[in-house]
Amino acid sequence: MEEINASVDFDKRLAHEDLAGSKAHARMLAACGIISEADGTAIVRGLEEIEAEIAAGHFEFKRSLEDVHLNIENRLAEKIGPVAGRLHTARSRNDQVATDFRLWVRGACDRATAGLKVLQQVLLELAAAHADTIMPGFTHMQPAQPVTFGHHCLAYVEMFARDRDRFVHCARRLNECPLGAAALAGTPYPIDRTMTATALGFDGPARNSLDAVAARDFALDYLAAAAIAATHLSRLGEEIVIWTTPGFGFLRLSDAFSTGSSIMPQKRNPDAAELVRAKSGRILGSFVGLATVIKGLALAYAKDLQEDKEAVFSAADALELCLAAMAGMLSDVTVVPEQMRKAAEAGFPTATDLADWCVRELSIPFREAHHIAGAIVKRAEEMGVALAELPLSQMQAVEARIDARIYDVLTLEASVTARRSFGGSAPEQVRNQIAYWRGKLS
Repeated sequence: MEEINASVDFDKRLAHEDLAGSKAHARMLAACGIISEADGTAIVRGLEEIEAEIAAGHFEFKRSLEDVHLNIENRLAEKIGPVAGRLHTARSRNDQVATDFRLWVRGACDRATAGLKVLQQVLLELAAAHADTIMPGFTHMQPAQPVTFGHHCLAYVEMFARDRDRFVHCARRLNECPLGAAALAGTPYPIDRTMTATALGFDGPARNSLDAVAARDFALDYLAAAAIAATHLSRLGEEIVIWTTPGFGFLRLSDAFSTGSSIMPQKRNPDAAELVRAKSGRILGSFVGLATVIKGLALAYAKDLQEDKEAVFSAADALELCLAAMAGMLSDVTVVPEQMRKAAEAGFPTATDLADWCVRELSIPFREAHHIAGAIVKRAEEMGVALAELPLSQMQAVEARIDARIYDVLTLEASVTARRSFGGSAPEQVRNQIAYWRGKLS
C-alpha cells in the first residue's frame, strides 16, 4: 500500500508552491480571526525555516509520510509544536494540491514562453543573416520553387509565436485559486478566499468548490500546448537531420551539438536534433496518458488525480530541454549557401515563373500556360539543360509568341525577388517581417 500510495518521490517538486500556499493560508486565517495572530506568525516563521532547509538540501522527505504536504506539515509540528495543527483549518489536501499544481503549471507556462522567445530570437538572427540566401522550397519533399533561407527560418518564428500564445492563454485560463474549496464543498469557517487568491497571484478564487478540486483541464491545456510546440520542434529537428546529410549539405553542426560514431571516425551525427524529434513522443504521450486518467472520473476528487503530476513534470522537463538544445544548436550552426543554391537549381524551379510570364505578357489563361510550361520543361529535361539555358527556338516550338524577355524571369534571383506579395519570399518582404518580429519580441 505504501508503494502504490506514496507520491512524495515526485510531488516534492511542489514544495515551493506548497509553502507559498500554506503561508498565504495562515496569514488569511489570522487576518480573519480564525486563528490568533501569534499562531499565524509562528506558523509562517516555521514554514520559512522549512523553505530554507529545502533550499539548502537539508530537508528529509520521508516516503512513510506519503506526500509533500504531510512531510511539510510533520516538519512544521517538529519545529513549532501543536500550533502547527491549526494550519490545516478550513482547507483539505484536495484544495491544497489543486492550488499547488496550478501554481506550478503557471510557472511552467512562463518558462515555456521564455524558452520559445529565445528560440525565436535565434531564428530571427539566422533569417537576418540569410535574407538573400537562396534555397529550394519543397512540397512533397520535391524541389518546388526557390525561396530564401531567411524566409524558411521565419516560418518557424511564426509557428513558435503561436506556441507562445497557447502557453500565455493556458496561464490565463488556469489563474483561479482553488484554496478554500476544502475537500469538495467549501468550509463553514469565515475565510477570505480573495485574500489568498490575491496573495498567490491568482485573478480570483475558483467559483465552484467541486470544480476547484476536481478540475485538471489546466494540466491538459498545458500538455496540449506542449505537444503542439514539440511537434514544431520535431519538424525543425527533422529538417536539421536532413539538411546535415551529405546529400543536402545545407547545414553543418559544430562538435558541441553533434556526436561521433563508436567505430566510424568520419561521422558527425545530429544527435541533439534527433533527440528533439524523439521527445515529441514523450510529450504527446503525457497528454494522452493524463486525458485517459481524467476521462472517467466522477466529481469531485479521486486518488486517480495523483497521476497528473508525473505526466506534466516529464513533459515540462522534456520541452524545456528541447527548447534550450534547439536554440543552442541553431546559434552554433554553419549555413552552407553554395549547397543550398546548388539544390535550388535542380528540378526546374522556375517553371511556375515561365507560366506566370505567359499569363502576364501573352494573356494566356493560367491553365493553358501551365501546359505550355510543362511542355517546355520536358524539352529542357530531354536536352539536359536548365530552363534558363534552353534555346529560345525550343520554347517557341511550343509557343511561338514567347520572346527573349522570358529569360528575365528564369533566374533564381528573379523568381525569389518576384514574390513581393505580403508574407512572400522576396528579400525585401523577408526583411520587413524580420523588422516586425524584432519589434514584437522586444
